[in-house]
Amino acid sequence: MDVTAARQRLEEICGELDRSIGVLNGVGEHARWAGDYPQDPADAGANLSESERSEAVLAAARRQRSDVLAALHRIDLGTYGTCVDCGGMVPEGRLEAKPDAARCVACQAKLDRRRR
Repeated sequence: MDVTAARQRLEEICGELDRSIGVLNGVGEHARWAGDYPQDPADAGANLSESERSEAVLAAARRQRSDVLAALHRIDLGTYGTCVDCGGMVPEGRLEAKPDAARCVACQAKLDRRRR
């Protein structure tokens, strides 16, 4: 994958994530503000569930943003497209599908198995 195109795509993804995180932070603020008012006990579970769901989506967006920033850093270092674990090449198709990929398919599979 062309490094210039990868940088542009990663910067676009980062901008989208920044906007999403901003919106999700606003949702969290609204949920805290709404929590100052007495609520029907029947609504309490639904509100808690919505808040937990928003927090999970926010955490995922923050993790992805961190991965994107790390990929941009690898571009700056000249190591973009090189697996951070084995030093082999990350397949071009993988980088096109997931431009923030830091590992080759085999190393990513090993990591995923360890996380389970």
